[in-house]
Amino acid sequence: MNSMMKSVLVWLGIIALLVLAFRQIPQNSRQVEIPFSTFYTEGTAGKYKTVTLSGFDLEGTYKDPIKNPKTGETIDRFRTVAPPMQDLGKVILSWKTEGQLDEFKAAKPSENNFAYVLMFWAPLLVFVVLWFVFMRQAQMGGNKALSFGKARAKGLSTSAKRITFADVAGCDEAKEELKEIVEFLKDPAKFVKLGGKIPKGVLLMGPPGTGKTLLARAIAGEAKVQFFSISGSDFVEMFVGVGASRVRDLFEQAKKSAPCIVFIDEIDAVGRHRGAGLGGGHDEREQTLNQLLVEMDGFEGNEGVILIAATNRPDVLDPALLRPGRFDRRVVVDRPDVKGRHEILKVHTTDKIPLSPDVDLEVIARGTPGFAGADLANLCNEAALTAARGSKKWVEMADFESAKDKVYMGAERRSLVMTEADKRITAYHEAGHTVVAVVMPHSDPMHKVTIIPRGRALGVTWQLPVTDRFNTTRDYMESRIAIAMGGRIAEEIFFNQLSTGAANDIQQATEMARSMVTEYGMSDKLGPLNFGGGQHEVFLGRDFAQHREISEDTARLIDVEVQEFVMRNYRRAKEAIESHRDQLVAIAEALLVRETLDGNDIEILMKGGTLPPPKAGGTPTAPATTEGAATGAPLNPALKPA
Repeated sequence: MNSMMKSVLVWLGIIALLVLAFRQIPQNSRQVEIPFSTFYTEGTAGKYKTVTLSGFDLEGTYKDPIKNPKTGETIDRFRTVAPPMQDLGKVILSWKTEGQLDEFKAAKPSENNFAYVLMFWAPLLVFVVLWFVFMRQAQMGGNKALSFGKARAKGLSTSAKRITFADVAGCDEAKEELKEIVEFLKDPAKFVKLGGKIPKGVLLMGPPGTGKTLLARAIAGEAKVQFFSISGSDFVEMFVGVGASRVRDLFEQAKKSAPCIVFIDEIDAVGRHRGAGLGGGHDEREQTLNQLLVEMDGFEGNEGVILIAATNRPDVLDPALLRPGRFDRRVVVDRPDVKGRHEILKVHTTDKIPLSPDVDLEVIARGTPGFAGADLANLCNEAALTAARGSKKWVEMADFESAKDKVYMGAERRSLVMTEADKRITAYHEAGHTVVAVVMPHSDPMHKVTIIPRGRALGVTWQLPVTDRFNTTRDYMESRIAIAMGGRIAEEIFFNQLSTGAANDIQQATEMARSMVTEYGMSDKLGPLNFGGGQHEVFLGRDFAQHREISEDTARLIDVEVQEFVMRNYRRAKEAIESHRDQLVAIAEALLVRETLDGNDIEILMKGGTLPPPKAGGTPTAPATTEGAATGAPLNPALKPA
């Protein structure tokens, strides 16, 4: 339809231009354009032989040809346009009757007036067609040019697959609170008889990917009431007042369908703190928020309308939006624990992905700390794709391990050409991390170590916690600093050189030590005080710049304490490597042969044992976290371990 209308417009324009050009250019070089007053004077004087009237166009011939004063050319024809007047034909006919004109002819409008009509009406016709096309284009898609003030809420499609609470795992507490909302909608008398009131608003908040929108879809699937879904960005437009109009329209639709549920995704797009940021607020967004506040709990109540909103930035929302009476409940949808990750993995694999008997979902759940629901869904998908690339009948545990490494660190960079010196430095660097991780108390068990490049890292040392860690002790953090220093110390001891590969390790160790001193109160000299003030974001309008509310002496003492934390654990890591020098060499040489060692291999080498030769044609499994990433410029290719 679009292309056809464009073609019609192009041809109409061409025709209009041709007609205009045709009317402006004389039919032949012996014709002259004269004013109508001249025509009338000469016609009365009897100078014309023939006259033809076609609409308002007049053409004819002279009895005695005249000469063009400019070119000297003989002209025997004339042309003019008559103004709108009655009885023009009768006047010209009277000239013939009186003998002043030899011949008069009046053309029929149906035969000769088409060009005249097209010439005068073509511009208006083109304008009308253009207006029609523009309005149709505006109505198509998401522009809705003629319905600025209408809300773009979408109802629940009856043909779409319904999501229920059985499809949601890893957030049992959030499900229980939302099940109560659904139960209230189904049987309100159960709560009303005891004086209970239906909550007006429920705010789902948590990190990205934890399943807030999925929970809203589950509510829509469970509740037998009308469900409206809209995004926060759909309210805000460049025109002030449009968002407020859409809010009013949304609640008017909801009132007609009450009891019903309205879901606003990413509400922080419209509910951000008013008057915040550099240079003042945003009029359109603030008016939209004001209207939303009034609709939720204003002079007129919205009985039977429950507003559910989701955001991963609750800290930027306006306080008036969060008060009781508007959002009565705040449901935290956090990252799942080990049990929750196991349940989520079962949801994504049961009846969807054929699993090999060697797949243990509990082991995968334990090996994915910090993964959200979206991360686990991506993990299962990557494992299925890996198995499909290998033309397997089912997904094996090795596929999940490879997918986990890819999700953590990116794809393997086996095309990266590394010199033998670079590989050897990387192997000893990672072996240094590994030895310190095994020796240090209060550290997590080793899972694997590799020198296969992934992402921006040339090598990875990965530790796996036994259980999810919700509280971090000082001893654990000091061990982490020592482990981060292990790679640099190994390069220094065995190559008598330093490389840029330890840059990320040094950064992590320094940041951890500074947090221990300034935020966690773990310094003996400074005591349990917080020195990390002024961390608010500028765009929230709370701080124009960072304020350092500490004295110069305190700042100097903080720097001294940070250095003491790092250097103390640097010395601990150096002592561990020097006392386990042979084990480090064994691990590094094994990495040069196998490229990847798992926890069992590391345990055997640390006890002084030897590993069996690798299987022919075997592809080692790659790593998965950023600890000990050895990156940077290569060293001298002639370097050998000391």
